[in-house]
Amino acid sequence: MRTVLFALSLSLIGASALAADPTEPVNEIMKVTQENWNSADSDGKYIFDPDPLSRLFSKKFQAAYAEAAKHPAYDTENNEPGDPFGYDVITSSQDGCPLQEFTTKTAPGAAGVTDVTVTFKQWTCVEDMQAKNSVSEVHFDVIDENGKPVIDDIHRVTDGERDSLVEEMQTIAKGE
Repeated sequence: MRTVLFALSLSLIGASALAADPTEPVNEIMKVTQENWNSADSDGKYIFDPDPLSRLFSKKFQAAYAEAAKHPAYDTENNEPGDPFGYDVITSSQDGCPLQEFTTKTAPGAAGVTDVTVTFKQWTCVEDMQAKNSVSEVHFDVIDENGKPVIDDIHRVTDGERDSLVEEMQTIAKGE
């Protein structure tokens, strides 16, 4: 009987370890982003809608977003909170092509943080060969919160420099 209980415990531990894959929230965000860029439909999904925001992002990120949303990039009905960015925060653009050639890798980051790096090509439909062959790089800080992986910050890389979406939201919240 002990052997059966021990084996059951190990299988549950293994199953929970599999459930805590730090790429899961990143993959979901990238799938939505890819679908949005693959479609000419103007009603794309928003990665910060209430459901994905509450499931895929940390409490710290959600709080920063809630404050930034009080300063929407565009006028909203009844002065309600809205999109504080006015651009796609993953691709750092308003324009682009269908996203192609995705790669995802993970590496340990600061204590308790997994760095999930995603690279992709976003300008493959343009004629300029330098732009067409350029590779975009985005880093996601993924932490464990209440037993599940969530995104704590997003860093876009431009000219070798990483930014912080959380810091951008904090700046927007200050009205800057």
